[in-house]
Amino acid sequence: MDHSDRTMLSDKVLQSHGGEKPHIWSSLEGGSRIDIGKQIFCNRSLNMRNIVAIGFDMDYTLAQYKPETFESLAYEGTVRKLVYDLGYPQELLEWTFDWKYMVRGLVLDKKRGNILKMDRHKYVKVAYHGFRELSKEDKVGTYGNTFIRDSFDEPDYALIDTLFSLAEAYLFAQLVDLRDNNPGKVPEGADYPRMYKDVRAAVDLCHRDGTLKQVVAKDPKRYINEDTSIVPMLKMLRNSGRLTFLVTNSAKPGFFLEDNRANIFEVEPESGMLLNTDNGTPMPQVGSTSPKMLPKGLNKRYRVFQGGSVGHLHKLLSIESSTQVLYVGDHIYGDILRSKKVLGWRTMLVVPELEREVELLWELRDTRKQLRLLRNERDLVEDRVHHLKWSLKFESLGDDEKQNMISSLGELESQRDQVHLAHQQAQGDYHQKFHKIWGQLMKTGYQNSRFAHQVERFACLYTSQVSNLSLYSPDKCYRPSEDFMPHEFHILPS
Repeated sequence: MDHSDRTMLSDKVLQSHGGEKPHIWSSLEGGSRIDIGKQIFCNRSLNMRNIVAIGFDMDYTLAQYKPETFESLAYEGTVRKLVYDLGYPQELLEWTFDWKYMVRGLVLDKKRGNILKMDRHKYVKVAYHGFRELSKEDKVGTYGNTFIRDSFDEPDYALIDTLFSLAEAYLFAQLVDLRDNNPGKVPEGADYPRMYKDVRAAVDLCHRDGTLKQVVAKDPKRYINEDTSIVPMLKMLRNSGRLTFLVTNSAKPGFFLEDNRANIFEVEPESGMLLNTDNGTPMPQVGSTSPKMLPKGLNKRYRVFQGGSVGHLHKLLSIESSTQVLYVGDHIYGDILRSKKVLGWRTMLVVPELEREVELLWELRDTRKQLRLLRNERDLVEDRVHHLKWSLKFESLGDDEKQNMISSLGELESQRDQVHLAHQQAQGDYHQKFHKIWGQLMKTGYQNSRFAHQVERFACLYTSQVSNLSLYSPDKCYRPSEDFMPHEFHILPS
């Protein structure tokens, strides 16, 4: 960043701690600087003037759940299913859930009962067996000594890529510890893969029987953050000429397939009745000779459908090219990857954790600078050590000169060890500021994390919450920052 960028960023961070609520762009007060935690970040250029329709996911996108209450509710429901439906011991009912422990981007090794965090190259950098950290030797021995690189994908691994997955990952770790310490307490034949399968089955039971929905519906304020910017945002987008739509529920993976031939029904909102359609067009119902009229007073612009596929949606919205659609969701694989890779839709990923992450990055900017200096010093000392060792091995030296070199080598090796230890401790402290176990969400050491790599690959835009769209012009052209390769960093203009 140049000086003006830094000044602007500083102003934005100061604003973010002032408690002033940001104003929607279309209001008289709108169009002002945006807090760093509310900004929309761009991986690929996207001109909103080319977007005809904007679609949204529901869970953790339009409906922003409170993890401390909602994920605890999901955890407790899953435990009850394990105990009462799948034969696990009653003591599970006394377990508690630490909703801050797990983070997105982790990978579960079902066969070994391990939880992994890896970098963008799929090298495992942090690994736990249950809640026990693996030693460096165990980690390298398990994941670093293979001739063929592991893909870390299904069926042997599970990706923790949604906020819904955090509770099941935590419960899986608890079951791993239970089996290791008290193997007789888990159902007969329940190895690590079986326990994971049981957790998944219990989670599905919770969602299928409607338990979670019923509890949330009774007290939505306890489980969902109220965002008063969402309705003004949707109105602004519609007033700008964009169509809007919502795609939700478990049928989504199949919905994104263009060759999906599922029937599409129109839903009568007041009664919930399903009406037959001809690919979305009203048609005569059973016992009637004319198409079913919409209920009196119902605005024809707002229609609800069940089933169908993306082909039906494109027809209903008169979409000529898939690049005219922007889809906003929180799930890398369920929302973003499929809509981007299969359809060619433009995509925006919602990452609620991002707001705190970028604010911490700003607060710790001096620490990051110090870490770079320590790293450079370590590398410089190591090079001097290597050069002295080489000279001692291959050069013809007199006794005095050789003795002086040996003495200097000892001092340099001691200095190298001290700098290495200082750097290691400082880096560990730095990452723990973000998360005590897993560190920075978007980084693993100095490399982008696997999660960050996926965000970069599949999300055209990403931001902390969906309503951040309300802070920008609906006709904005989003442009990415300049890419840099390693050889460019040391010759950037100051």
